[in-house]
Amino acid sequence: MPSKSYVNSNFKFRYLIQMKISLGREELLTVLQAVVSVVEKRQTQPILSNVLIAAGDGELVVTGSDLEVEVTGKAKAQIDKRGTTTIPGRKLLDICKSLPAQAVIVIEDKDGKIRIQSGRSRFVLTTLAASDFPSIGFAKEQNKFEVDSEILRDLLTYTQFAMAHQDVRYYLNGLLLEINTGMIRAVATDGHRLALCERDIATGVQEPCQTIIPRKGVSEIQRLISHASGQIGVEISHSFIRLSHENQIVTVKLVDGKFPDYERVVPAAGTKNILVGRDTIRAALQRTSILSNEKFRGVRLALANGVMTAAAHNPEQEEAEEEFEIDYVGDPLEIGFNVSYLLDVLGVLSAETVRIELSDSNSSCLIQDPSDERAKFVVMPMRL
Repeated sequence: MPSKSYVNSNFKFRYLIQMKISLGREELLTVLQAVVSVVEKRQTQPILSNVLIAAGDGELVVTGSDLEVEVTGKAKAQIDKRGTTTIPGRKLLDICKSLPAQAVIVIEDKDGKIRIQSGRSRFVLTTLAASDFPSIGFAKEQNKFEVDSEILRDLLTYTQFAMAHQDVRYYLNGLLLEINTGMIRAVATDGHRLALCERDIATGVQEPCQTIIPRKGVSEIQRLISHASGQIGVEISHSFIRLSHENQIVTVKLVDGKFPDYERVVPAAGTKNILVGRDTIRAALQRTSILSNEKFRGVRLALANGVMTAAAHNPEQEEAEEEFEIDYVGDPLEIGFNVSYLLDVLGVLSAETVRIELSDSNSSCLIQDPSDERAKFVVMPMRL
């Protein structure tokens, strides 16, 4: 292996160039922003604060992992010498951000130190052995297909907000993806509300399968598809799901558990059908919620012919009430809800009008976009 001499003050020593690459700042920044998101600031293993970089075949491959989620990104680069090492991920990202646009970055691995140079800026970072970087062992896939990015965005956007937060029922802290031959369904619930969305797609799977994707995995998949267009490759094995698009791959370890029978939660057609402007009810609930109990966030809805009244109060004896028009003819009804759950649903719907179905004051309500009945939102009532 060729060696060079390097003079520092009056001390001469020899170093070995183990890797050398150069690429544009924008190309590196795009990859790092996608990959470093999975790297936690505090890690039990120091190696997990680093990203794995591999230079070869005219491209730089960068990988970040937290043992549950692995993200890999690729960028075109000039490879003067191939090599593999690990670098502190967030430090490398901060350096890249600090450099001017259109800058060219040269990265060299010299005797276990990474030297980064761009113009008159120079940085030296420590490394850890690439052989110590953990790799998610993705076994041979059981199912493999492609899904349109817009369909996948719908499935996740309409459901992810209903996932539980640190519930002891760990399987609720994720999102269920149910795959059939001609359909994909996404479901999330925290036991108090449920969101379901299904879309037709020819998956070609031989047998229906269910996978539970953990919360962080859902976030990384959403990041992958946020600006994607076209087809997303999907591979599912017994323990992992992998999605790929262009120069990025996200691999997620699945939650090992059985999702509850969600179909029992979706109520049958309600006897009281209400049509109301989404912006109208959303604004009314936001104003009323200002004086709701900060802990329970309860709001009471009173239903009458052509009108609905939202009311809230708190322990300080403060009250809020707002009346607004709805399309409804039928018997009066009063029912209480956690206003945050209602606002979450109204926040993901984009239709001008929403339909609310109710039966009685003790039964869950069903909220839908009248033009998209394959997305369903269920909210359980609460006592006020």
